[in-house]
Amino acid sequence: MLSKARATRLKPLLDALTDPRPWADRVRADPVEFPHRYEDPRDIEVVALLSASLAYGRADLFKPKIQSILDELGKRPAKRVASLRVNELNPMLEGFVYRFNLPADLGVLLMGMGACLERYGSLEDVFLSARQQSGHREALSTFARTVRDAAPRKEIVRALGNVRGLHHLLPTGSGAAKRLSLYLRWMVRGPDAIDFGIWTRVKPSELVIPLDTHIARLSTWLGLTSRQTQGWPMALEITESLRQLDGADPVRYDFGLCHFGMSGACPVHPVKENCLKCPMRDECRIGKKAQKP
Repeated sequence: MLSKARATRLKPLLDALTDPRPWADRVRADPVEFPHRYEDPRDIEVVALLSASLAYGRADLFKPKIQSILDELGKRPAKRVASLRVNELNPMLEGFVYRFNLPADLGVLLMGMGACLERYGSLEDVFLSARQQSGHREALSTFARTVRDAAPRKEIVRALGNVRGLHHLLPTGSGAAKRLSLYLRWMVRGPDAIDFGIWTRVKPSELVIPLDTHIARLSTWLGLTSRQTQGWPMALEITESLRQLDGADPVRYDFGLCHFGMSGACPVHPVKENCLKCPMRDECRIGKKAQKP
């Protein structure tokens, strides 16, 4: 937990990272690029869940996979998934493989989203229904499970073969839920140059930071967490620290911090020259070491 003094010193440094202008080019290196191509809220939330779900590994590998599916969904993805039938999946997903995921996994995701839109009207209402029954982490699991269970899974398996990484694509359980938290950030925060703000019945103050390796590393070096193991407790602790900087919108720091690491400005293996010119060096454990003779 940050002290008030450290929070006061860190706030202007992290606030500077939220300026979207230096990060405009980084949007094109981020899966959030895909939903930004659409205007209808239903299209945005469908494309965003597809994009966030596949956003693991290297961006240059998963982005072409996302694009291949979007090409098949056409200009109105929400209407397309809502009308999708099992016999249409094979030509759409034939040959799809991305690390853990096979065509059947994607078939469940697409048809699950379509069935949820038909039943609830929006994916926001799916999440709100899940949240009525449980806390935030459990609601993420229930949301993922609802989308999975809404699809005609047995028919999809008969048509496309077995699922392989479905539980990775739409995870449940007690893990960090990075990609589901990322999806919520896109939907709830904003609208601004990065996030959409189309889910108006969830408050930004309720969000938890999407915990990836970049956020974990920088948060450890900046003293936003004392935990050593990445997981939901670390995500909560980092969010609580950021809440001292902005109680109404703590995860607004996520994109800037994450891409500060992804861009190479703050690499996994510290580079002294980078540290010496970093504006956060005086508040960073690694930056302080770099300044010593």
